[in-house]
Amino acid sequence: MLKEIYIENLAVIEKAVIPFSDSFNVFTGETGAGKSILINGINAVLGQRVTKDIVRTGSKKAVITALFSKLGKNVCDKLDELGIAHTDGEITVTREIAADGGSVARINSRTTTVSVLREIGELLITIHGQHDNQILLSPERHIDVLDSFGESADILEDYRDSFRRLQSMAKKIGEMKKNRIEKRDRLIILKDRVDELKELELQTLEYDELEREYNMIQNVDRIARAAGNAGIILTGENSENVLDMILSCEEELGGITDVSAETGELLERLTAARIELSDISDELNRIEDSLDIDERRFDYITNRYNKINMAMKKYNCGFKELLKLFEDSLSELETIEFSDESLKILSAEKDKLLHEVTEKAKKLSVHREEAGKKFKEQVKKELQFLDMPNVIIEVGQEKGKLTVNGMDNIEFLISPNKGEAPKPIARIASGGELSRIMLALKSVIAEKDSIPTLIFDEIDTGVSGRAAQKIGIKIKQMSKIRQILCVTHLSQLAVMADSHLLIEKNTVNDRTVTNVIPLDFEGRIREIARIMGGDNPSRTMLKSAEEELLRAKGV
Repeated sequence: MLKEIYIENLAVIEKAVIPFSDSFNVFTGETGAGKSILINGINAVLGQRVTKDIVRTGSKKAVITALFSKLGKNVCDKLDELGIAHTDGEITVTREIAADGGSVARINSRTTTVSVLREIGELLITIHGQHDNQILLSPERHIDVLDSFGESADILEDYRDSFRRLQSMAKKIGEMKKNRIEKRDRLIILKDRVDELKELELQTLEYDELEREYNMIQNVDRIARAAGNAGIILTGENSENVLDMILSCEEELGGITDVSAETGELLERLTAARIELSDISDELNRIEDSLDIDERRFDYITNRYNKINMAMKKYNCGFKELLKLFEDSLSELETIEFSDESLKILSAEKDKLLHEVTEKAKKLSVHREEAGKKFKEQVKKELQFLDMPNVIIEVGQEKGKLTVNGMDNIEFLISPNKGEAPKPIARIASGGELSRIMLALKSVIAEKDSIPTLIFDEIDTGVSGRAAQKIGIKIKQMSKIRQILCVTHLSQLAVMADSHLLIEKNTVNDRTVTNVIPLDFEGRIREIARIMGGDNPSRTMLKSAEEELLRAKGV
């Protein structure tokens, strides 16, 4: 709970050290004295958003330091999780707001982030202002109130975990379907291309050999004719064939080798040439013999060569690039077709998860129904105490589509008078009724949560007389299990407090200064008399104030 707060240069508050009791603390003061500034300071130290306007004019920075003691297990666990030391169940939280808009947060003198400050602050203090009545006027907030009362956190988080997985899966399926539609034309192109190239049965090393054979068969007549003619010239039966002529030359030279050494070398060369030409002649005959190609082979080579070349021309690439194009297209097609299969599998998983989420939503709905019965009975008791015995509150629960909060639409309905059907709070309740209904809800919820400190900022707006007195008694009762800080303009609440702090505004050296003054019994008498009758209370009013204080103390 909040043990003490130190404030420096916060708007009109130059410097203040404010101690708090463990039970019921009340703040009073004239309108405009600075009570809202004090609440802003507490909000700041809790990590809430503030502006540079909060810094006192002429000062470099505002400093708010709060000392919290008797830390609960949940707070200690969070501090341990964040690696923040805490000794003897106490921590000091500091927020500095610079005049230029900068901000520094510290826990136990260790610099931290504002978000960490906010995480801790949410476990330490809850502030309920007069504007919190908007919770009652906004049906979408009612489900949070009921879940808080029903202690639904675990079952709700379990549901939300499954629901978020369902959302994620649905989003993924949606993206896959969108991609599939976008790739529909691409899929057609790929299928046609793969079918076309698969039919060709392309082989990695075949094209060069195919091209060679194609060129040969296309020129078989020319090759045969040239090889045949060349063979005839070399070895033909006519008297002018080349080999016979060379042989004659050999015979002529052979007759003179004994008288001419030079002719002997020429004879050897001529003999070598004849042997080589003879080998050439044999090769020409082999080539000529091999040109006997059957018609089926001719057709196969021609057709395949033409088809491959047509494909290369179509895709504007060479043979190696055509092979790669086929492989890439096949891979891309398989990927798309695999995604279709994945889509089927994922859709089946989604259906299974949807069933799981629906069952968890039903379980949560049953839990809320049971919590709603207990909730309305306890709120009814609180309203009776707050002089609203005829008010009936109902928890409207309708099932709808699955959302992050389950399948339930929750709305609180009231019947302010006997015989009238319950209707939405926003259509019926007055301002004073809203304050008491809000307090009844807070009173019921306070018994369920673990937040040690509650702040009520003018929650008594719109009430007076006996109703205000009942509000004071109720807050007093709540202070037995929670530390209460209450800003009020009503004496009925002020007399109930264990600690009374006066927010007083003065002018010093032409500057407004606000002081926070803990009041003793005599000071409380004067302040309560002022609230009851004005700035210059009569003796009768002072006496009445004293009696009210004593009565509140049970004296």
